[in-house]
Amino acid sequence: MPKAMKLVDSHCHLDFPDLAADLDGILARMAENGVERAMCISVTLQDLPRVIALAERHPQLWATVGVHPDYEDTLEPTVDELVRLADHPRVLAIGETGLDYYRLTGDLEWQRQRFRTHIRAARCIGKPLVIHTRSSSADTLRIMEEEGAAEVGGVMHCFTESQAVADAAIAMNFVISFSGIVTFKNARELQAVAQTIPLDRMLVETDSPYLAPVPHRGKTNQPAWVRHVAEFIAQLRGVAPEVIAEATTANFERVFLRGAA
Repeated sequence: MPKAMKLVDSHCHLDFPDLAADLDGILARMAENGVERAMCISVTLQDLPRVIALAERHPQLWATVGVHPDYEDTLEPTVDELVRLADHPRVLAIGETGLDYYRLTGDLEWQRQRFRTHIRAARCIGKPLVIHTRSSSADTLRIMEEEGAAEVGGVMHCFTESQAVADAAIAMNFVISFSGIVTFKNARELQAVAQTIPLDRMLVETDSPYLAPVPHRGKTNQPAWVRHVAEFIAQLRGVAPEVIAEATTANFERVFLRGAA
């Protein structure tokens, strides 16, 4: 039986088919591993009803509203629409939003405009942001600054960038979330960031069904395995796993549960 810890998976996709088919088992394993909450992340407006329904049916699950930057041919959100959809007691944040220059090429101005729309909606409704950035950190930080993202703050999810990018995001009122990638042998630079950022600026996540941590690498990820992320970071920092669990849970509550029912 795992030693008791209280953890939060700050980013998962439980509405995706790989996980939705085994939801009862996933929730049971969360409880067995001390994962008391998980935030289910929206990636398109078409699929949003599934995400909201999960959060409405299960008190340990929460939701976000947003359109992922990887989705080019999808319904484009407006500020008013995002605000309306996020005005729900089980919705904690706007996102997943941001920039991704890794998978898509060409003129990506539509990504930048979509990102600006999300930041403006977050500021309108006063809810934090869930930001994705890949091969695009300079533009991500620039737009965050130009659009006043610091006003609402939020999280840099599945962080894989440098210490300098982490420091810049922290200066704009954001926390840094580490996924199973931090447990990979070749993630030396990321591990150095996990060792050095302030404990009160850290979250842990799975991004499940993707990026399963060691010792489950290559398998379908699930929120229960956020425990391995926390334990690995604890080892890096030379502290007890309970220290990381307590800090990241408190950080999640401070950033996302402010004013939530």
